Amino acid sequence: MRARAKDTFEDATLNLAPMIDVVFLLLVFFMVATTFASTEEEIPLDLPSAETGEVAAEDEEEIIISLDQDGGITMGGRSYTEDTLIDALESAAATNPDVPVTIRGDRDAVLAGVVGIMDVCRTVGLTDLGIATEDH
Repeated sequence: MRARAKDTFEDATLNLAPMIDVVFLLLVFFMVATTFASTEEEIPLDLPSAETGEVAAEDEEEIIISLDQDGGITMGGRSYTEDTLIDALESAAATNPDVPVTIRGDRDAVLAGVVGIMDVCRTVGLTDLGIATEDH
């Protein structure tokens, strides 16, 4: 069967605008997601050094609690007291009681603050505790 002149196709073009929009949105999403990934490591602390430490396996659900030299407690970019930390950790322990907790304490922080954080963790049922140190 012969094609008639009026049935001929016009120049077919591919519209790339929707694909560019999707790629741009994915790029923005990943840029925002990666900036929130290392919130606790950005807090400037002078960590103590240890010669016999082990490098912990990275866990996406790991809870990182920072204790500065003045006794300030920070977790997830928010400041806490020992009393308010209990509420925040109870919800984490309810969803996953095996989630690892790493305490980043400043070298000059009072030991009572670290022990207090450890007590709070054990009170809510979190037992996989670690203390962050620098390589020696």
